[in-house]
Amino acid sequence: MEPSSLPGAGDRPGGEPPEEFRAALEALAGVTARPEIVLEAIPAPQRLAPHAFAVGALVTEPDGDEDVEVATGRFIVLHDPAGHDAWAGTTRCVGYLSATTDEHMVDDAMFSEVAWSWLTDALADCGAASHALGGTVTRTASTRFGELAGVEHSVDVEIRASWTPDDGHLDRHLTAWLDVLGSAAGLPPPGVRLLGPADPDPSEP
Repeated sequence: MEPSSLPGAGDRPGGEPPEEFRAALEALAGVTARPEIVLEAIPAPQRLAPHAFAVGALVTEPDGDEDVEVATGRFIVLHDPAGHDAWAGTTRCVGYLSATTDEHMVDDAMFSEVAWSWLTDALADCGAASHALGGTVTRTASTRFGELAGVEHSVDVEIRASWTPDDGHLDRHLTAWLDVLGSAAGLPPPGVRLLGPADPDPSEP
């Protein structure tokens, strides 16, 4: 799978959006995801702000002859030229993700704090300056019974967050959110490939 760029970030039906919002979407259009993540423009919420744009993200991993979904995410940009008191600004970034994660890691009492640090660290590392950051981390454990197919035990993590960017470089904010999605999905750092059963041990001559 080749790295996927965000299609049509500047295309939105309706009236002409403000220049600030158009510039923000142009920045988003330049974002390229890592190979494991597929991006697509999705319908944006219509009632939260006069102008909005949304991006969907999907992470899969090979399982035999098929790709299995391990994480999904959304990144939404809301813009109100009149400003919004709760946002402390005119633009708001909203992120949501859901991922199947390691059962033992989620049992850790500090997991929620660690998961939240994925976001704060990613924003800092990407130079995505922001304020009024808030959100939740939710852990859900499921056990299958009877005839239902699938893994007997599974644990999902959901992260919902929103923040106000300090500038129009929304490409940095989307990149940070994709980093969080990768962390939740258990992806290795970019450029690092985990060894599979058939791979040679690099320590052996």
